[in-house]
Amino acid sequence: MRPHLFAFILSAGITASLHAAPKVEDSLAQRLQACTVCHGPQGRAASDGYYPRIAGKPAGYLYNQLRNFRDGRRHYALMANLLDPLSDEYLHEIANYFAALDLPYPAQKPTPPSAASELQRGQDLVTRGDAQRKIPACVQCHGAALTGVQPAIPGLLGVPRDYLNAQLGSWQNGNRQAKAPDCMATIAQRLRPEDIAAVSQWISAQPVPEHAKAAASLPGRLPMPCGGVPDGQGVKP
Repeated sequence: MRPHLFAFILSAGITASLHAAPKVEDSLAQRLQACTVCHGPQGRAASDGYYPRIAGKPAGYLYNQLRNFRDGRRHYALMANLLDPLSDEYLHEIANYFAALDLPYPAQKPTPPSAASELQRGQDLVTRGDAQRKIPACVQCHGAALTGVQPAIPGLLGVPRDYLNAQLGSWQNGNRQAKAPDCMATIAQRLRPEDIAAVSQWISAQPVPEHAKAAASLPGRLPMPCGGVPDGQGVKP
């Protein structure tokens, strides 16, 4: 080999090694950065109030929602396209990863005094429901502290008002569904627009307790069958 050709090859090899792509850590946390682009750093929620917090939610709930997006019960093309090739086993890994994150919540935004009557109506529905219209209280399913119940019921505290409004509306119009029997769709159909506004306003105004955790179990049975909840938390006798 000619000296100048050897020198060129050696120089090219050194240059290529200097500009080689850096090694990327092959870990679940690294791969799930695709999730945090929308759901905020570590899944803490986006600042726009639309992409919800996924950090610390019960693993069963997160798994159910991932399957719902993948299998067409919830409709959002970006989520469906990301999840379409993933197996149930991998969805379990994703759900368990985010469920294990114990991260503080941001401070709640102050509510204007003019919303006092709406807040009262929201509190009544959340804590007592409306028996005449067969609307159970939110605390009957989401826990007395509204921080969720293991393994599959999410907490409501810390969820932005606009997101709550959007999801209750999606259940009403059929854009969001869950495994049958779809208890949330049944409840949402019984809510008036002013009920949804009041509930979302009151819930979003409540502070999240420090180190809030989903309860280990419900104090009683659920008020109606819910397809996404294990049989052990089934319908009230």
